[in-house]
Amino acid sequence: MKTVVDVAIIVGSRSDLKVIKESVEILKKFDLSYTLNIASAHRTAQHLRQCIQNAENSGVKVFIAAAGMAAALPGVIASETVLPVIGVPVASGNFSSLDSLFSIVQMPKGVPVATLAVGKTGAVNAAILAVQIIAVSDKSLKEKLKMYRDKMSKDVVKDDLDLQEKGIENYLEELKN
Repeated sequence: MKTVVDVAIIVGSRSDLKVIKESVEILKKFDLSYTLNIASAHRTAQHLRQCIQNAENSGVKVFIAAAGMAAALPGVIASETVLPVIGVPVASGNFSSLDSLFSIVQMPKGVPVATLAVGKTGAVNAAILAVQIIAVSDKSLKEKLKMYRDKMSKDVVKDDLDLQEKGIENYLEELKN
């Protein structure tokens, strides 16, 4: 029996794992299966194609790709599949994150990559977007996503109530501990 994978995550190098770990944590919260590979668009083109093919053969629904510097990885994946690709720019190199952001966001017409925020925030949002894409055809996942959003909302209201009750100095002091 073939194992079905929901999301394929590919990073350009091992240093990107620190960022993409955030995506993994979100996917786990939603009980989505995933694969995780390291494959460079520039240094391991054949290995990358094999990772994409393996993911497609496993029934993957969405790709998440994180890369820094020239950040061609999400675009190369998008050129090899018709499935949705979500790009996460990773800060690195001499240009901090601008080079990776521009590399991912400037895709040619007809080969889209959903480009998210740089770094860990982008990795979290990439996983949430993958959940949203899959939830289009999965009612129970859609309900989990609604509960996740409701909890976020309630947490902000709780933070505000705590702030109002304690004042800024005490509130911030408690955050340190």
